[in-house]
Amino acid sequence: MSGQDTSSSHTNARTLKTYQEARLQNHENLRKLVVDAAATLLQEEGPEAVTVRRVSQKMDCSTKIIYSLFVNKEGLAQQLYLEGCKILASEFEKTPKSADPSQYFYNIGETYWQFGQRYPGYYKLMFGGAFADFKPDEESLQGTVTAMRQLLILFSSAQEQGLLPRQYDTEAVVSIAWASLHGVIHLYFGGHLGDVQSAHAVYKQTLTLLVSSLLPEH
Repeated sequence: MSGQDTSSSHTNARTLKTYQEARLQNHENLRKLVVDAAATLLQEEGPEAVTVRRVSQKMDCSTKIIYSLFVNKEGLAQQLYLEGCKILASEFEKTPKSADPSQYFYNIGETYWQFGQRYPGYYKLMFGGAFADFKPDEESLQGTVTAMRQLLILFSSAQEQGLLPRQYDTEAVVSIAWASLHGVIHLYFGGHLGDVQSAHAVYKQTLTLLVSSLLPEH
């Protein structure tokens, strides 16, 4: 093979690789655009508005394209779930730190409340069973663990400082705290706690009770 033929062969190989990469990039970009469209519906109109048909209308494309990217509505819901986990983790990361575990817990608790208020669609999808046929898979559940990591760090630190009894399992403590706070938010969304001010007051009282029971040495 001549030098020219070799050069041409290498050029074609590079072109083919670049084309494949471009296809993959376009595929991922399209998936992101679809998720963004679904997220907009989720935030503006609630979980019930997120259907394949509504998303395709917002994207001005056929439903076949959505199905080819996500298989079904549950596949799209999973991506929204993971997106919600990223948002929650980011909000926790921005929460003001404090050397006082009790104060830091109050801060994290308030962040969780505000997440529910600012992103009710995501909250109901992630923690409220808004999509009846969607059950978080292992990847989605791992996203939740990552988002909640700050709570685990907080209680582990409190235990090291002797503020949380050694016999307490920190992961169990996180579950207890999370379940308690979620319960208030879920009841509020269900219309059982009155207006937002009344519900927030109950939420703050719940935080206070959690601190007094989970951090008794403080």
